Amino acid sequence: MPEFTVGQELPELRVPVTRSTVVRYSGASTDFNEIHFSDRHARAIGLPGVVAHGMWTMGAGLKVVTDAVGDPSRVLSYFVRFTRPVLVPDTDEGAEVIYSAKVTEIAEGVAKIAITATCGDEAVLGAARAEVSVV
Repeated sequence: MPEFTVGQELPELRVPVTRSTVVRYSGASTDFNEIHFSDRHARAIGLPGVVAHGMWTMGAGLKVVTDAVGDPSRVLSYFVRFTRPVLVPDTDEGAEVIYSAKVTEIAEGVAKIAITATCGDEAVLGAARAEVSVV
């Protein structure tokens, strides 16, 4: 188990997301909402185009913590607020979500970690935080 200190920044995580990623996640999650694969349907409800699933964005973000902790079973809680969808252009590159995290508190064997997630210049998660066992 790595040692954590208050104020410590965890290594940044860059996660690419393409239309292919979104379609595969649709199958895995059984969430076949058309906004995740059809520009026409996404635009019909006011979105600029296809967007990644919020739960994909949330799940991908926890990896910044589990990579640092080394053992996913040490995660005690995880919370996010969705602030903006991740727009996934129909290109080979798609989009990239950048996750960073910082230890904000350590008490009674639990480290609290604040997580940020951005795509381009936009925050896509708000109030994201995890608690992990450090004993």
